[in-house]
Amino acid sequence: MVTGEREHPRIRTPDQKIRVFVSSTLRELADERRAARAAIERMRLAPVMFELGARPHPPRSLYRSYLAQSDIFIGIYGDSYGWVAPDETVSGLEDEYDLAPKNMPKLIYVRASEGRDARLEELIARIREDDTAAYLPFRNAAELEDQIANDLAILLAERFDESRSEPEHAAPDASALASRVPVPYTTTIGRERDIGEVRELLARGTDRVVSLIGPGGIGKSRLAIEVARATEDLFPDGVYFVPLEGVLESALLLPTIGYILGIRDNGEASLEERISRALDGRKVLLVLDNFEQIIDAAPVLVRLYTVAPLASFLVTSRTILRIRGERVYEVQGLRTPHEGRSASLDPSTRTSAVALFVDRAQAVKPGFEITPDNAADVADICRRLEGLPLAIELAAAKMRLLTPHGIAERLEQRLPLLTAGVRDMPERHQTMRATIEWSVSLLPDRDRELLEDLGVFARVFSLEAVEALGVGRSWDGDAIDGIASLVDASLVKQTEVGGRAALSLLAIVREYALGRLKERGEADRMRAAHADYYSAFVKRLAPGLRGADQADAVAQLGLELPNLRAAVRHLVYTDRLDDAGDFAWCLLIYWWIAGFFGEVRVWMLELLDKPQPISKHTRAVAWFFALWGEMWQRPSEQVVAGLGECVRLFTEAGDADAAAMALAARGTARVQLSDIDVERAEAELLEAVRRLHELGNGWAEAISEVSLGRLCWRRGAIDEALAHFDRASEVARAGGDLFTTSVAGNLRARLNFVRGEIDLAEPEFLETLLLSLRLHYDEGVAYGLEGVCAVAAARGDAWRAAALAVAASSVRHRIGVFDVEAFTVHTPHLEILRGRDPEAVARGEAAGEEMSLAEAVLLALPDEEHDEVDEILQHW
Repeated sequence: MVTGEREHPRIRTPDQKIRVFVSSTLRELADERRAARAAIERMRLAPVMFELGARPHPPRSLYRSYLAQSDIFIGIYGDSYGWVAPDETVSGLEDEYDLAPKNMPKLIYVRASEGRDARLEELIARIREDDTAAYLPFRNAAELEDQIANDLAILLAERFDESRSEPEHAAPDASALASRVPVPYTTTIGRERDIGEVRELLARGTDRVVSLIGPGGIGKSRLAIEVARATEDLFPDGVYFVPLEGVLESALLLPTIGYILGIRDNGEASLEERISRALDGRKVLLVLDNFEQIIDAAPVLVRLYTVAPLASFLVTSRTILRIRGERVYEVQGLRTPHEGRSASLDPSTRTSAVALFVDRAQAVKPGFEITPDNAADVADICRRLEGLPLAIELAAAKMRLLTPHGIAERLEQRLPLLTAGVRDMPERHQTMRATIEWSVSLLPDRDRELLEDLGVFARVFSLEAVEALGVGRSWDGDAIDGIASLVDASLVKQTEVGGRAALSLLAIVREYALGRLKERGEADRMRAAHADYYSAFVKRLAPGLRGADQADAVAQLGLELPNLRAAVRHLVYTDRLDDAGDFAWCLLIYWWIAGFFGEVRVWMLELLDKPQPISKHTRAVAWFFALWGEMWQRPSEQVVAGLGECVRLFTEAGDADAAAMALAARGTARVQLSDIDVERAEAELLEAVRRLHELGNGWAEAISEVSLGRLCWRRGAIDEALAHFDRASEVARAGGDLFTTSVAGNLRARLNFVRGEIDLAEPEFLETLLLSLRLHYDEGVAYGLEGVCAVAAARGDAWRAAALAVAASSVRHRIGVFDVEAFTVHTPHLEILRGRDPEAVARGEAAGEEMSLAEAVLLALPDEEHDEVDEILQHW
């Protein structure tokens, strides 16, 4: 057995937003559900409340996805068992309990009753026998709220004590975090029909691109998130969420998709080819959110789905993509009360717009309900806002200060009621903007200016960054109070990225804020402040990329990637071209390890096209990044000459370190040529190594030694190649450079294996596998698995070798790496075993198909290494 299920799974502490699933959508328990929400929020946890008009049997795929994102299960049972749908044998109530993971903590609350359904009695009796569930009686909703809060406190305390002795988590993998479908921290209301219809479109598989079209604020992104969670069963190979709101250049679509898929763009192969290969044969869904900014890139999707016919795309956009294979789904506003009608006093008959208003109003004013006195005003608010979810949320947030009548009056003054009937998108967009303006107008000047200044940030940002940008602004020193005020007004959202608290703006709010900054003539000033902050940030982290802090620095930069992109864009946009060049060069190692060379190339080519003069150093940097991909994909004498020009420009600019690195790149470029000049390539690489050693640049020295080793291997000088790989490992290890230690170690291990030194190769393969795991370096993980596979095959372990080969191939497929011809040390021995013991190989391959990456890694490693990697694997 590869892995075992823990008796007590780790539970995160309250400040990390534990999610509590509350079972039962039955109307009879509406008061109890409100009590449960209040108790959970009192504990600063996140309630996961499945709301579909209190229907007794919601779609199974939907509540399964909600369960999957939760940490604790709370079941509340009264009198009714619930409706059993056609073709089902149990109600949604029992199905939710059955679908909850066996090791998920369960708190079951049963209301005192004398007339309970027989089937519910049977379910409760079964629950009493379940030793993973705590069975707790209650009498009324008021008692239940206190009971849930107390029980959660006890549960968390117990689980926290159990986890104290466990090792600290490894740094989170930024790309893995980014790819996850976001978890809404508020209830999605009124979209059950849309979710079902879009799911049906995706299930048919005849429409390659489903576009959710509508104006800003209508809820396209939220609908896409809910559809993504509701369709996980349709896409067994994965659902990936690709946020595009900070992507303004069409050329960055592919790098952004590649990043989310975990594909490194190191320049060695065409990124589009790698993505196409990674998607080919996989039934995946890519959710592309906020596509309208790069609409010119839409044809790229046609090219991708043409070569990957099982992949589907769900797009949100304000405009239609107009590509073949597109199915347009127009997202409408929530249903509002008919003209002249008041909001219903009965929750079960309310329109979805009114239900949303009430839900959000209760979040800021507990106890708020629709009454005969306010029903007409609530209906008027929802109609005037045309059922736009974001507009309704902004209005409901004012319930902290105003009554429904006060909100309705102010909206009447600010928003002329549009005529009934079909309304086009521009009018609705105007309604949304006017609602934002009205919401902002109620803020004090200081908070209003703070919101506008936040428009320069990317999708998420930290409070520390906000405070740094406040110097000299009207809100200087008051950032915390100002942010709190904007959160209360629902204009800023609090979120979590990689376990760290973060802030975010919805795309349309950011658009409004930046527009106001431009109107005031303050946009360039704030862009400069943003760029200055992140320039200082990367300069502070950059030294760590060369040494022992490499893994941590890569992780921190990954979490800030959207703002790094924005900072470069601000520098180029404001014509601070030399600063943009310095910013890019400062992060050279990060672009390489994380795989962003194609993205940086886009910025550098834009920089070169600017009419403003640039320094020799900046020109060298721009050309270096522009030539890097050419060096690997289309090597030529022109590329070699271009890198020689970079050496000259860096030298004349007085940067000996950069000149030596460019010389090493030039020597490496010569190695890629079909008609290689071995002597010149070796001479340039040796000279680069000498200079880099004298300059103390161990990172570049080690990488150059790797290139020398590859050159020697290519010309058959095996002992010399091993010596260079040894030297590369020695230098990299001395400097704490995990990445180059992994690369050099893997090459040395492969060479030793080819020479028959299996006992030398095995520990090297294992070490590079561990290093790659720490860096979240997928390619290195694949190479490490293949190396251990080769060792197992050479020793006759057919089942293990076959399982690892398939697992490694799966990683390669997922990240689009197909350089098998150059790395085939494991295949000859495996083919020999296939002839000797075909049944064992077949069983191993079948097992490998079913293995997760974590299981494959644990199979590859000795038992004594399992504890070390267990925490790392939780982040993959």
